[in-house]
Order: sequence, then structure tokens, then C-alpha cells
Amino acid sequence: MIKPLLMVVAAGIGIGLLVPTGEAPAPADPASAKPTVALASASPMPTTTPAPTGETLLQRTGNAFYVNGSANNQPVHFVVDTGASVVALTVDDARRIGIPFSEGDFTVVGRGASGDVMGKEVMLDSIEIEGKRVSQVRAIICQGLTVSLLGQTYLSRISAVQMNGDYMVLR
Repeated sequence: MIKPLLMVVAAGIGIGLLVPTGEAPAPADPASAKPTVALASASPMPTTTPAPTGETLLQRTGNAFYVNGSANNQPVHFVVDTGASVVALTVDDARRIGIPFSEGDFTVVGRGASGDVMGKEVMLDSIEIEGKRVSQVRAIICQGLTVSLLGQTYLSRISAVQMNGDYMVLR
């Protein structure tokens, strides 16, 4: 029963994405403001369905959308955070990817729901989610983060991010 429902939803979303709205996305200036970062606490495995058109269909898990991708060609588990102005990596993910840093060098890099966020700004060579590759992505390594965040420095540079109920489509 779930499989046919997901196929119908995916087909409906695919058709909806093909209909032009006449609206162009507002240009983003990622360097204009301090990043906002939400600290996530849970990271279940993502439910993703690659659509035949190269789209990635994500199903909500709890209150979030999770996806597996890569940063600098190394696997990373992300929560998609449309409210985060930058990609934010956990300390563990940054170490595993091979980014050189010392937590002693962390400074205030943004503001989250709990106050100042300590970390370090870095430039990633690339982030890729199911073939949607973006090069030279500004990111931060965040102290206290439990799952890496896929924020606007990546999301604003792919074709579209659309949400409908319990589904999100990345193209």
C-alpha cells in the first residue's frame, strides 16, 4: 500500500514541478549576513527516492528531512535545513572528511536558537547529493552539532527545493 502511494505522490510532484510558475527565485548573497544555525539532536536514516528526472524525493522523518550525500567526495549524513544560511558540519564529519582545524581556534560563527555558535568557517571543494554537485561551498564546522546541516550555501545553488506536506524534492 505504501509503495503505490509513494509512486503516485512522486508522479504528482514531478508533474507539479514541470508546470512553470513565472516566479524567479530571489538572488542570494551568502556573504551578506552572519549564518543562522539550528542544532539538530536526532539523525535517523533518510528516506530518499531518486525520481527518474534526476530529482531527489525525501520523506519527512519525525520533524525533519534527512539525506546522505558527500562533502569533498566523502560520505556525510545531513539534515536538510532550509533555515540555515550555511552548510554546517559536525566536528566528527569535518575530521573524517580531512579538513584541518583545531577546536581551540573556534570563534563565534553565528547565532542559533540557544545563542552563540562556536566554530570555524571553511570552504568545501564540493557537496553532492545524488548527482546534484555544487563546487566551492562555504561551510562552518560547528561545536556541539550532532548531525551536519545542509544549508543555503548548497540549497540556493541547486535548481529547486520544494516541499509539500511530508515530502521534499531537491532538483
